[in-house]
Amino acid sequence: MSQFALRQIAVGSLNPVKIAAVRNVTQQIWPNSQVIGVAAASGVRSQPLDDDEAIAGAINRARAARSAASADLGLGLEGHVVDTPYGMFVSAWVAAAAVAPDGAADLVGLGAAGRFQLPEWLARQVRNGAELGPLMDRTFHGENTKQKQGAVGIFTNGLMERTEALQVGVTFALTRFINQEFYNRS
Repeated sequence: MSQFALRQIAVGSLNPVKIAAVRNVTQQIWPNSQVIGVAAASGVRSQPLDDDEAIAGAINRARAARSAASADLGLGLEGHVVDTPYGMFVSAWVAAAAVAPDGAADLVGLGAAGRFQLPEWLARQVRNGAELGPLMDRTFHGENTKQKQGAVGIFTNGLMERTEALQVGVTFALTRFINQEFYNRS
């Protein structure tokens, strides 16, 4: 179990899907902690187009949320697309940021959600500057899809929705806090 005794966890977003993903995972680890959403800027484009940009956005959100809420832990979740020779994939990066128990370091854990391939006819529109969330709303006649089932919910016919997909990234980002002793070895 974790060496961190967390009282407050801040999520760098007011999106209920992101807050729920963090709450669903952290309550299993730190059941007495409180999870709150905080508006936090990513410092990257609205539609990050690669892993590096999404990671930077997630870290920025995690640190800003932790600082703004004076929380023990901050989490940033940044959805993105990445173009590969195999097509464009949709995913998300998650960053967890905390001050080390001795106060000497800023600890950041990173984790990614799964990836799925975007149909080429939609990928072309993203390459031409469309942001995925609003594009999904227009294409599938939805409203605020990214705060509901997300693109993953649409393309899996509800087999996995955005909250569940993000929980994978949250879990992976928290590994360094769940089993800190493994990350402190030389």
